[in-house]
Amino acid sequence: MGRPSPNPRSSPRQAAATLISTLIVACAFFMEAVDANIIVTALPAMARDFGSDPVSLKITIISYVVSLGVFIPICGWLADRFSALAVFRTAIGIFVAGSLICAASPSLHMFTFARFVQGVGGALMVPVGRIIVVRAVPKHQFVRAMNYLSMAWYVGPVLAPLLGGFIATYLHWRLMFFINVPIGVAGVYLSGRYIANTKEPHPGAFDWPGSLLCAFGATFVLLGLSLVDSGIVADSTAWEMFVAGAILLALYVPYARYAKEPVLDLRFFDVPTFRASVLGGSLFRIGCGAVPFLLPLSLQVGLGMTAFQSGLITCGSAFGSIFMRPLTSVTLRRLGFRKVLIYNAAISGVATAACGIFGSSTPTLVIWLIVLVGGFFSALQFTSLNTLIYADIASPDVGRATGLGSVVQQVSLGLGVAVGGIVLQLSRALHGRTHIEPADFLLAFLVAGLLSVGSIPLVRRLPPDAGDDMVHARKGA
Repeated sequence: MGRPSPNPRSSPRQAAATLISTLIVACAFFMEAVDANIIVTALPAMARDFGSDPVSLKITIISYVVSLGVFIPICGWLADRFSALAVFRTAIGIFVAGSLICAASPSLHMFTFARFVQGVGGALMVPVGRIIVVRAVPKHQFVRAMNYLSMAWYVGPVLAPLLGGFIATYLHWRLMFFINVPIGVAGVYLSGRYIANTKEPHPGAFDWPGSLLCAFGATFVLLGLSLVDSGIVADSTAWEMFVAGAILLALYVPYARYAKEPVLDLRFFDVPTFRASVLGGSLFRIGCGAVPFLLPLSLQVGLGMTAFQSGLITCGSAFGSIFMRPLTSVTLRRLGFRKVLIYNAAISGVATAACGIFGSSTPTLVIWLIVLVGGFFSALQFTSLNTLIYADIASPDVGRATGLGSVVQQVSLGLGVAVGGIVLQLSRALHGRTHIEPADFLLAFLVAGLLSVGSIPLVRRLPPDAGDDMVHARKGA
């Protein structure tokens, strides 16, 4: 059921309520954006408290990403079944509960579980929050509302490394997770007061068998890879988890072809633009997904910086992303999707690999500028890929295509962290060392850069005018 189209001449009270509900959702977006990025600068400090290797803490990032990928497909069905407001408030509560468990976790095992709980809240909170805004905001205020939501995504990744680095350096990393508590409590209260409790018709049956195959398959694959050489479980157990997950995902392929309404419809991969965007883009995301994990570690473990100093540098990537956003449409209109995705992938790959050459003699300004450039071109690639998904997707299929694309994106980002950690550990083992050295990061960043460039062959198969309708007005329109 589509969103209502209220009278543009709504009363001031209605307009104020709409604005408040949008701001409530934007605050939830900000909370999730901060929490998704805040722990990366604190990993070494956390590793010391848990008595673990900093690289082993990649599982805390992957567990969060896994829960996002697992629960995003179900959020729309839950919102229609139980009302968007009920799911949204519950999601905020789950997110805050996960934050409190993170702060109190006595061990890495408990902390990993707490991050998974947080991810469940984030997976439901963000998409359902977007549904609330889409259904509540009048058409003439829609662009303004989207700007508020976008601002949360822009500001969150900028502040997160700074907050995380400052707290880990001058206070204690556990305090990071109390930031969410007052925001979350206020969000639960205000959403109940200002967001309408509308309910859609019963959405019908949900594809539980397919959902379970995908959920357990992706979880075992990502967690298995993240647990290799972690000391948490035996390596044989980690690889068994990976194989089991791969088998479950392989079984889903024939299942999806015969299911009436599969949770993830793989037939969208028959569309060339969708295939290039999602599958080709997944390689790029694996490469870029490794950078937020590798960069703070390389600056702290490799170059001896404090968490706050590394946060001041890593936030440069988010600044680069902000600078690129206004230029994306112009760039795509002038060059087209195919050229942008090919040449920009190469530039981004080089910028990623360049992070591996940072040494003690590299000026801080040079490091910051390279990180800024990497964020600049990565943002262009991500926005282009996310837009191209819909180039040849019919309007009734947008929701299902978005679900499939979102899951692949999240799994790809998780794979990036896992691959980055495995390369670090392999490099360390090949050199016979027990601790990570600066030279190990060179190989890890090089592999990440090559993966980003690996997206080019799939994109090259696209026709030169692929996606032009997305950025050029049709004649006579």
